[in-house]
Amino acid sequence: MNRFTILVFSALAVALLFFVPAQASAQISIGINIGQPPVCPYGYFDYAPYNCAPYGYYGPDWFQDGVFIGAGRWFHGPRGFFGHVDNRYDPRRGYRGPLPERGAEPFNHFFGNEARDGQGHVGSAEHDAHEEHALPGYRGGEHR
Repeated sequence: MNRFTILVFSALAVALLFFVPAQASAQISIGINIGQPPVCPYGYFDYAPYNCAPYGYYGPDWFQDGVFIGAGRWFHGPRGFFGHVDNRYDPRRGYRGPLPERGAEPFNHFFGNEARDGQGHVGSAEHDAHEEHALPGYRGGEHR
C-alpha cells in the first residue's frame, strides 16, 4: 500500500469515530398500576379485561347495602368469601348477550349455579343459591 491509501483509510476511520453515535444503555421498567375499578351498573367480571357483567351474573351476596363489593384486583369482600354467580352470563362459557345499560331496571330473580371468590376461583358458598333474590334497596352500579 502506498502512503496515500493509508492516509485516506486513517482519515475515514477517524471520521467514522466522530459521526457514529454512542450506544445508549437500555433501560427497562415495569410498573403495575391497578387504578380505579371499571364503572359498571351491575359489577364487572373477576378476570381481565374486567368487562361489565350483565345483571343477573352476580347474586345479591356480592352487594352490601346495594353496593358491589368488587371482584378481581379490586375485591373488597370478607376473607373466605364465596358468592353465587350465574355463569350462564359468562362470556368464557359462551354468553354473547347484551351488556347492561346504565340505569337498567333490576329484576327480582337470580339463578346462581356456581360460587366464586372475589379472585375468580370456584368453590363452595356457605349457603344455597336457590333462595337468593334481589334484595330490597338493591341499586347496583356503585362500588366500595
